[in-house]
Amino acid sequence: MQGIRSQVCVAYKDLCLFPDVQLPAGFKMPKFDMYEGHGDLVAHLRGFCSKMRGVDGKYKLLMEYFSQSLSGAALEWYTRQDASRWYTWDDLAQAFARHFQYNTDIVPDCLYLTKVEKKSSESFKEYGFRWREQAARVNPPMEEDEMVEYFLQALEPTYFGHLISAIG
Repeated sequence: MQGIRSQVCVAYKDLCLFPDVQLPAGFKMPKFDMYEGHGDLVAHLRGFCSKMRGVDGKYKLLMEYFSQSLSGAALEWYTRQDASRWYTWDDLAQAFARHFQYNTDIVPDCLYLTKVEKKSSESFKEYGFRWREQAARVNPPMEEDEMVEYFLQALEPTYFGHLISAIG
């Protein structure tokens, strides 16, 4: 993509990874949830495929429009790829998954939940939402009574410790 004397090539054939992909008649671009390079990549891939389910096997179309669901580091990664290595949607999805795999490897466990502390800058409600969001990522999923137990354990050092030291 670099030209002579550090000029950037901006020709369509140089910028578009799949220049021969044609939109089907009547194709309406769905609104995608954006993936910035962090978070659950499998959830993002599933969401993207679900919104593109009407393309029925037109894998080049999936490959071309995948970039519309990316931003930040993920979009930079996509635009720097050699698309000639991707023969199918599965090739692209595998490359994407390999590159952003570290995001799915970091899954919180129950012990982690007991260590999630309330930040001084957040309200109790904000803390509760943040904690619950982390609890929802635990695999296998926990029952509601388990979540309450771990939430109370997470609160112990923050609230009950302050309460006990104030009384004693």
